[in-house]
Amino acid sequence: MSATAQMVLPTGTRQRPPGRRKKKVSGLGILRFVGLAVWLLITLFPLYWIALTSFKAPATVNVYPIEYWPSQPSMQNYANLFETSSFGVFLANSAIVALVAGATSTFIALLSAFVIARFEFRSKGAVLIAFLLTQMIPAFIALGPLYSMMADLGLVDNKFGLILVYIAICIPFSTVMLRGFFENVPVALEEAAMIDGCSRLGALFRVLVPVMTPGIIAAFIFNFVNCWNELFLSVVLMHSEENRTVPAALNGFISTFNVDWGSMSAAAVVTILPTMVLFALASKWIVQGLTAGAVKE
Repeated sequence: MSATAQMVLPTGTRQRPPGRRKKKVSGLGILRFVGLAVWLLITLFPLYWIALTSFKAPATVNVYPIEYWPSQPSMQNYANLFETSSFGVFLANSAIVALVAGATSTFIALLSAFVIARFEFRSKGAVLIAFLLTQMIPAFIALGPLYSMMADLGLVDNKFGLILVYIAICIPFSTVMLRGFFENVPVALEEAAMIDGCSRLGALFRVLVPVMTPGIIAAFIFNFVNCWNELFLSVVLMHSEENRTVPAALNGFISTFNVDWGSMSAAAVVTILPTMVLFALASKWIVQGLTAGAVKE
């Protein structure tokens, strides 16, 4: 018999099974839980209220007393959204602009981040500082020169012009973001590929890009969401109905004397769904991408 089996416990004591240690709940833990619950309620309530309003019948949207659950749920607001307006065209415009601008800016940022991370050159630090400074400048400060330049090029009220502007806006942040991922990947990987016969670009696309897939996906999603939600430049540069994007269309539900809350709420729900689905499907890659460049080995 082993020494463990021969141990005699004191009278009145009971041996607790392993893995069932009782945790003590402190006052600080309860306070933290209550604070997080209140914060979650404050965060989710506006989304709930938008969804609730979208399912109310148009005649009951502004009726008092306020209903916290629709007594007569209706899809009329969604039907009116696509029957009385060109919201489907707005969705298509936003999808085209966001996908093309997000993919193009991510690809360009991948190349620029690779150069900054792997090569030493004069004014490298100044370039990084310039990239960071561009994120601190509000867009409306450059609106006058930007609009004048786009008008001279004939790109006002043109989806291609809006795509170019969004690409220029997304590249600096994506470059700084992807640079951290490159610095976290050992240089020995691409050196081994080059020894085996790959060129510098071949090593980049055949070896580094598969390793950096989470970071690239994270950068693309951030670029896509920024382009999808951007309002200010879209309103200024897009005038015609056939070129308007979703954020500008949402602004159109507000008139001088009235706000169509039902249709606006339905449009907001339809607008939010693509980004929610995108984040839900790619959440694993987003988390991996955000943490991959956080620590340099």
